[in-house]
Amino acid sequence: MNALNTPNSLKILVILGSTREGRYGEKPAAWMLDQLNAAPGIDAELVDLRDWPMPFFNSPVSPAWTAGPPSDPLIAAWSAKIASADGYVVVAPEYNHGYTAVLKNALDWLYREWNQKPVAFVSYGGVGGARAVEQLRQVAVELKMAPTRTAVHVPADVFMATMKVTAAAAAVTYSATPWVKDAATNVIAELTWWGHALRAARQQAAA
Repeated sequence: MNALNTPNSLKILVILGSTREGRYGEKPAAWMLDQLNAAPGIDAELVDLRDWPMPFFNSPVSPAWTAGPPSDPLIAAWSAKIASADGYVVVAPEYNHGYTAVLKNALDWLYREWNQKPVAFVSYGGVGGARAVEQLRQVAVELKMAPTRTAVHVPADVFMATMKVTAAAAAVTYSATPWVKDAATNVIAELTWWGHALRAARQQAAA
């Protein structure tokens, strides 16, 4: 948690979108969490989908057309967690030119909770996860989120160099790589701008 946070701070959830054994995503997720919490006015929290073993989406009605909390207690808790945030950073590996099924499932279970909030992406894998991020941006728009222009793409050389090191050692490499560090700085700036703008708009609409 950011020691500089205030009542006006933005709550940003870092969603770790892989649950597979031996996953790499813990390293960039932990680093991005630290970068966010080092920024003034941001209170960031890690949300690991391993802690949210949701069933495959099977609701007979789309969440866009339902009212009230979900009947499943786990999905209701997921709804409350996502609704509590002002924005999101999604950490997504690229598998077979796309992103993970567990991440799509987590997105599909909700609708209004995502609306009118910014989302940024951290990715790795083929071409730095660029194809996964492009697909996620389309889904984010359908969920009425505002995807940031900038994403953090872990380059292949950095990915290979940090595969077998600790998260702390990987963080040193990320911070020393301008391509990665500068992208994170830009992501935080964009999330901050959009986070405050969209929160004000949501508050005005609800008034």
